Amino acid sequence: MTPEDSTEVFKQAVTATMRAISGDDELVVTFGRGKPYLQGSRARVPLPESGLSQDNLAALRGTSDTFALRTRFHDESLHRVGRPHAGTAQEVFDAVEEARIACIGSYLMKGVGDNLQANLAQHCVNNSYQDIQNQSEAPLSEALNMLIREKVTGRKPPQGGDVVLDLWRDHLEYSLGDDLEDLDNLMFDQEAFAELAQKMITDLGLTDEYGEESAEGEAEEEGEQEEEMQPDSGEEMADQDMSGDSDLADAIEGEVPMDMDAMDMAEMEGDEDEPGAPPDAAAEKNWLRPRESDYSAFTTEFDETVFAAELCDPVELERLRGVLDKHLQNSQIVISKLANRLQRKLMAQQNRTWEFDLDEGMLDTSKLTSIIMDPFQPLAFKQEKDMNFRDTVVSLLIDSSGSMRGRSITIAAMCADILGRTLERCSVKVEILGFTTRAWRGGQSRELWLQQGKRAQPGRLNDLRHIIYKAADLPWRRCRSNLGLMMREELLKENIDGEALLWAHNRIVGRPEDRKILMVISDGLPVDNSTLLVNPSNFLEQHLKYAIDQIENHSPVELVAIGIGHDVTHHYRRAVTITDAEQLGDAMTEQLVDLFDEESNKKLQPLIIPSTHVA
Repeated sequence: MTPEDSTEVFKQAVTATMRAISGDDELVVTFGRGKPYLQGSRARVPLPESGLSQDNLAALRGTSDTFALRTRFHDESLHRVGRPHAGTAQEVFDAVEEARIACIGSYLMKGVGDNLQANLAQHCVNNSYQDIQNQSEAPLSEALNMLIREKVTGRKPPQGGDVVLDLWRDHLEYSLGDDLEDLDNLMFDQEAFAELAQKMITDLGLTDEYGEESAEGEAEEEGEQEEEMQPDSGEEMADQDMSGDSDLADAIEGEVPMDMDAMDMAEMEGDEDEPGAPPDAAAEKNWLRPRESDYSAFTTEFDETVFAAELCDPVELERLRGVLDKHLQNSQIVISKLANRLQRKLMAQQNRTWEFDLDEGMLDTSKLTSIIMDPFQPLAFKQEKDMNFRDTVVSLLIDSSGSMRGRSITIAAMCADILGRTLERCSVKVEILGFTTRAWRGGQSRELWLQQGKRAQPGRLNDLRHIIYKAADLPWRRCRSNLGLMMREELLKENIDGEALLWAHNRIVGRPEDRKILMVISDGLPVDNSTLLVNPSNFLEQHLKYAIDQIENHSPVELVAIGIGHDVTHHYRRAVTITDAEQLGDAMTEQLVDLFDEESNKKLQPLIIPSTHVA
C-alpha cells in the first residue's frame, strides 16, 4: 500500500468513526496542520506523521473521538448559560464539562476510552506536568478533570497527570465532599452536571457569578422544552443512545481494517488546511492583556530578516510570479472592482472642495440664473478649499505559516498585489511583510538548546524568518516579482505572531508620515511546537496579547487584523473574521476605507517596543 493510499484509508476510517459516534451523517471532517477545531458540523483533525507510534496514533484518535462525543452529547448554548465569566472559575467549569464528555465515551466504548486516555497522556507530556513540583504550578482545573475521570471510569491519571492530581487531591476531596458522589448517574444530563459544576466552584471558594445575563431567559425556555423531551434519568438516556445506534460499538471497535505497522504515512509537514474553515468557537471579548511580559528567546543568533529576492534565484522568482499572475488574471473582474473602489475612496479624500456664498473669490456660475431673474440680488462667489488628507504609510503583515498553504496564501498574495498597486497610484506608501520560521520544530536554536543541556522553560526555541516583500520607499515596479515568493510552499513553516507584530510595528512607527496603519492577516494563534513543548502552553499567545496591547494603547500606529477561518476579534479591538479566503479582498478594502477616516486619528508619540530579549 502506497503512502497516499494509507493516508486515504486513514481519512475514511476517522471520518466514518466520527460520524458513527456523533450520530451526524453530515459531519464534515477535514485533515491538515494547524489547531484542531470543532465548529458546528465541521471539524478539522490532524493527520499522523510518518513513523508515528501506536500511543501517539491513539492520542490522535482521542482528539477525533472527543470532537465526535462533543457533537453528540454537548449543548454549547446550555454550557454558556452556566459558565462563569472569567478566571479560574471558568477554567474549572470547562474542565468539568470536558471530564463529563470523556466519561461518557469511556462508559459507552472501551476503545474510545483507551484513545481518550492516550490523548490525556500526550496532553500531560506536552505540558511537562511530570516536572511540576509545587501546587502553584499545577492547574486546579486539570486536577479536577482528572479526579472526576478517575472517580467515574476507575482509570488512574497517566504519568504527569498523577503529579497534578496528587498535589490537589486532599484539598479537592476535603472541599467537595459529597459533590464527588453519584457522578456516574449524572453524566448524561448536561444541565444537572453544570449545576454540580457551579456547586463545586462555590465550594472551592472561587466565584458565585454564572452565565450570560442576556441568555438567561432563552435558556430557561429551552430548558423547559428539553425537560419534556429528555428521559428522566441518565440511565434511560444511555439506553436510548445505545438502542438508537445498535451498530455504534461495531463501528468503533471494528472500524476499517488497517495494518498500522505497515502503514507508511506521508509526513504532513504542511498539509493544506481547508481555506473555508469556520472560525474557532466564539470567545469572550477580553481586553485585559499583560502590561508587562517576561517573554524571551533562548537565542536570536539564528534569526533573520531578509528580502524576498534573497530567498530565491531570479529565474525561479519570475516563474512563481507567473503563477501568481495567472491567478490574478482569472480574478481580473473582481480585482478591478476592488481596486477602483479603494482608489475612488482615497482620491475623493485627496480632492479639493469648494466653499460657497463668499463675498469674494471666483464667481459662482450656478447662481447666474437667479441673478438674471432678480438683478438686485448680490453676486455670489466661491473658493477652493484644501482637504486635510494626511500623508500615510500602510504596512501589510502576512502570516506565512504552513496552515496558510493553498488557497489562503494565494488570496493573500493577490490582495497584497492589489493594495501595492492601488495605494501607490494614490500616493500612499505601502510595505508588504511576511513572517514564518526558518525550520520545522526548532532548527538551530533547538539544536543549541539540546547541546547546552536542555534548560527548563528556555523561551522561544525556533529560528525566526521575517521577510520583506516590498519596502515602503521602494517603487512597485522594483518589487513586483517578489510577491511570487509566497507561492513557494516550502517557505511556509511555523508562526510566532507576537515578535512579528512588534517587528512590523517598529519598522513604520518612526517613519515621517502623519498616519501609520498596520494590517495583520493571519489564520490562527501563534504555533511553534518546539517552543510550546518546553514552555507554558500559553507562552506565545500571552506575548501576542502583550504586543497588541502595546500597539493599540501606547503607539500612534493604527492596528487592524483580519482572521482567515479563525476568530481574532477577541484579541484585536479593530478586527474582522472571514470564513472563506475569497472574502479577503472585500475585508481588506472595507477596513482600509474605514481607517481613512479622520476620526480614528491617534495623538501618541512614536514608541519603539522591544521585540524580545535573550534569556
